Parts: sequence; C-alpha cells; structure tokens
Amino acid sequence: MQVVILAGGLGTRIAEETHLRPKPMIEIGGKPILWHIMKIYSKWGFNDFIICLGYRGYQIKEYFINYRHHNSNLKIDIQGNKIDILDSNVEPWNISLIETGDQTMTAGRLKRVLPYIKGDSFLMTYGDGVANINLGHLIQAHKAQKKLVTLTAVKPPGRFGALKMGRGNTIHEFLEKPDGDGGFINGGFFVINTKIGDWIGKDTDVWEKGPLPALAAQGELQAFKHEGFWQAMDTLRDKHYLEELWATGGAPWKVW
Repeated sequence: MQVVILAGGLGTRIAEETHLRPKPMIEIGGKPILWHIMKIYSKWGFNDFIICLGYRGYQIKEYFINYRHHNSNLKIDIQGNKIDILDSNVEPWNISLIETGDQTMTAGRLKRVLPYIKGDSFLMTYGDGVANINLGHLIQAHKAQKKLVTLTAVKPPGRFGALKMGRGNTIHEFLEKPDGDGGFINGGFFVINTKIGDWIGKDTDVWEKGPLPALAAQGELQAFKHEGFWQAMDTLRDKHYLEELWATGGAPWKVW
C-alpha cells in the first residue's frame, strides 16, 4: 500500500521557520519532520511514498536526491570525477516527488496524485504530525468497515495549565498540562479508497472542508481512535516541544 504525504502548504502559522523552507523540512533532532513521518510508516513495512510538493518543493527534491550520499561513507576520485559508495545504511524507500502547485489546496493536491496510485486504496497523512500509531490496526479497521475513508481520531494534548476555582476565586486544583476537553479531532493518518477522486472537484477544494464533511453526510467516513501519543507541529512552540522530547531520548513516536 502506498503512502501519500501532503507536503506543499505554506505553513504560515510557523512562519519563523517556513520563510526559508517548506514546513515538512523543519528539523527535529537534526532530521526533517518529513523523515520522522516516513520512518513511522517504514517501521510498519510501508516504503512506497508519494510526496505532494508545492511551496519550495525543490528543497525536498534536493534532500532526497542527495540522501544516499549524505548517509553513506564515500570514496571520491576528484580528478576522475567519480564517487563510489563504500557502505550505506539507508532505508528501502521508493519516493515519487510530484509537483502539485504552490497554491493548490489539500484535496486538490490529493486528486493530482491519484494517477500515481496503484491498487484500490492507499494511506495518507499530513507532513507535520507524528504519532505512535498502530498502522496495522488502522488498516484492519478500514477493511472491516468498508468505508471510503478511515480517519485517525486523536485527543489533542493540553497546551496550558488549567485551574479549578470555587467561591471567592479560591483555587481548588491546579493541573499543569491536562488533556484536551475530551473531544476527538482529526489526527491525519488516513486510509482512503481511490474512488475518492469522485468527491474532489478542483485544485481549490480543501480536504477538511469539502470531501470530509460530504463523506460524513453520506456515511462513508469512519474513525479509528488512537489513544496514544500524537502531536502536530503547527507552531514554533510545538517544534520546541518535539525537540525536547527527542533530546531526552523519550520521543514516543520513535517506534523504529
């Protein structure tokens, strides 16, 4: 099963970083978050990727064009203009880098890469979120319910401390970083039937505002609940949080 990764957006909410590079190329622990996402899928045996490019997509192309050389020991014959790879420890990835337009929206990007999909279903996620998700269980749930799309539902982590107060504003309980309000949100990590192309019209269609609500209305959208770790990198604060987890050696998404 192939994996589609949406990696073409402008990433305006983390503009401190994205004015120089596309959001999926922002590094966590010295590696782009895109690499971390691909490592999660690779751990589960999914190594065939289709990456939807847009804003500064050439940087993603350059990264993977040079990936093997940057992760191998080399012997360079400068006079003969020859490079030999002495030994290499790279992933068995097959990567299709597809230009989907700088201004194309999420659903439009997906429709543009459908011609490159083999088979009747595929995996898809965003280029900015990591999780310790069980992809095997996700796919089993999708096959069992036979809906067009299975969405991974997650509970967002608390961002700020919470106070429980009583009369006279006396604080009865202080919670440093509680969970969210208990509601589930879209965490990405989809399984999608290729018939989804019938639900997308044009480049300006937004996956979360057009196809997903329409699928829900027709009973063709189901949830796979993931109760474990999940974190999107929407802001600089999120980036620093993920960096801290990686630096301590306790990054929950590092399943490889």
